[in-house]
Amino acid sequence: MSTTSLDTRALDSYERDGFAIFPGILDTDLVAEARDHVDWLLHRFPNFRPEHLHHPLMRDDAFWVRLVTDERLLDLAESFLGPDIACFTAHYICKPPGDGQAVLWHQDGAYWNLRPMEALTVWLALDDCDPANGCLRMIPGTHQLDLADIVLRDDVPNMLCSSIDARYVRDEAAVDVILRPGDVSVHHPAIIHGSEGNESGRWRRGLDIGYIRTTTQLGDTGLYVDPIVARGRPVPGVNRYRPWPAYDPKTSMDFRGRETWDARCQAVNSQVGVARPTGDTDVAEMTARMMDRLQAGTTKAGRP
Repeated sequence: MSTTSLDTRALDSYERDGFAIFPGILDTDLVAEARDHVDWLLHRFPNFRPEHLHHPLMRDDAFWVRLVTDERLLDLAESFLGPDIACFTAHYICKPPGDGQAVLWHQDGAYWNLRPMEALTVWLALDDCDPANGCLRMIPGTHQLDLADIVLRDDVPNMLCSSIDARYVRDEAAVDVILRPGDVSVHHPAIIHGSEGNESGRWRRGLDIGYIRTTTQLGDTGLYVDPIVARGRPVPGVNRYRPWPAYDPKTSMDFRGRETWDARCQAVNSQVGVARPTGDTDVAEMTARMMDRLQAGTTKAGRP
């Protein structure tokens, strides 16, 4: 996929509204594997709600890296960011039937310690996503706003424990982002968006991926300090990158293509010159600390 092959109406939508929808990006087999991955993670980490399958849980997970480096997703990201791309976060936000938490109105960039803010959120639907089960909702045009401080919220159960100040929100302008499994929505780091809780009898599972240019620096005091080079080349001195992890049944679900995965990892890690060790932190403990910082509103803890 190249920029010229993308739907120009979708690209125009991103420029005008701050988000765009790209149907049918991933095939049904890979989407089914991703749903299996959610089940595998919930079995491995039973103490975490399905909305909180954050990226530290998967930092050494070969399938997670295989998914976020899928060529179709990277082709899409390249159309917005250019050829040198890092993935600095990707977590499943999964709302169980009848009990799924809301994600209150927010701007992604308000939680990210990036300089410059050259980033893109790619949201992959694993289920049918509609108003009944808590689909994404966007307020078009709000990507033109500056990033606002977050406001801590404990008045309603919500995944982020916070929101943007209500004075920035025009509920009447919001639109529902209705997706099918394998569809992708992309959005700007400043657009105001959120989602309602899931009161339906169906799951609403999605993978929320954050890509940046490799020229973008991650602050050491933020939550997102474990990037991988997804495509292209890193820029020396900007970020420290983790290597792509080899397959290990202790840290990754089995998946199609696993037999050739380790060779692919070796080639990528050698090409980009990444040798930072993996497996050096308790991933559940790291995720619990991340959730504590979400509750405390210290996701940035100072800008770089």
